[in-house]
Amino acid sequence: MNVVDEQARGLIRRALEEDVGAGDVTTQAVIPEGKQGRAVILARGPCVVAGLPVAVEVFRQVDPDLRCRLRSEDAQVVEAGQELLEIEGAVRSLLTAERTALNFLQRMTGIASLTRQFVDRVAGTGVKILDTRKTTPTLRALEKYAVRCGGGSNHRMGLYDMVLIKDNHRRFWQEAGIRDLCGAVQAARRKFPGIPVEVEVESEEELADALRGLPEWIMLDNMDPDRMRRCVRLCGRRCKLEASGGVTLATVDAIAATGVDAISIGGLTHSAPAADLSLELQ
Repeated sequence: MNVVDEQARGLIRRALEEDVGAGDVTTQAVIPEGKQGRAVILARGPCVVAGLPVAVEVFRQVDPDLRCRLRSEDAQVVEAGQELLEIEGAVRSLLTAERTALNFLQRMTGIASLTRQFVDRVAGTGVKILDTRKTTPTLRALEKYAVRCGGGSNHRMGLYDMVLIKDNHRRFWQEAGIRDLCGAVQAARRKFPGIPVEVEVESEEELADALRGLPEWIMLDNMDPDRMRRCVRLCGRRCKLEASGGVTLATVDAIAATGVDAISIGGLTHSAPAADLSLELQ
């Protein structure tokens, strides 16, 4: 997947419109027109890079004559002081593009770096680290790309590519007079054949009920590791099991040891700290 597709270019265009507006008055006031220079984006701490093509597109949209040279690449682990990107050209353009380029790059690199920490914690278990839909509105494709740069995997992209029957769906389903989760899975299968179905459960009894509908995935919601182990044994590999709810770096290895197939973590995208990066004029 090319991260800088037409959708991403539109996001970048709107981000620049938001920041630049009618013009960068500070730069126009104090930087002589025609002044040329060179800048580099530096990592100020260890991180996993994500978003360099996005940063390059920011500079090119501000000024197509700016010359960008990659000094790193997405998904690469870098140390403090390493150059990620070199940009040459009009100093006015460099400064106008600086903050928008860094905003995208710091956000995406932060997500990739946090994801890598979780991936490293479960290394050797075969468990996948999944993201969720808890993303910044309009930035989902970029943030999920950053998760992949960190070694994680993407859950569904939206409401359209997977059926996921959660607690609120189940509540209204049961109010309609149908109690079993098996029936909910089968109803989804009839309505949308060919689309994967996942159902959330909170107990072994609900798991057994859902299994009768043969979903592709079952989500074990907010269970402790002992209950997860019992659910793994009960499932017997009849479908994939996803653990979800309150997962942290302190608990993820114990969850992975239960035998689940994947662990989903909303914090990868909604709580990742921005990476410490800076643009330095040379």
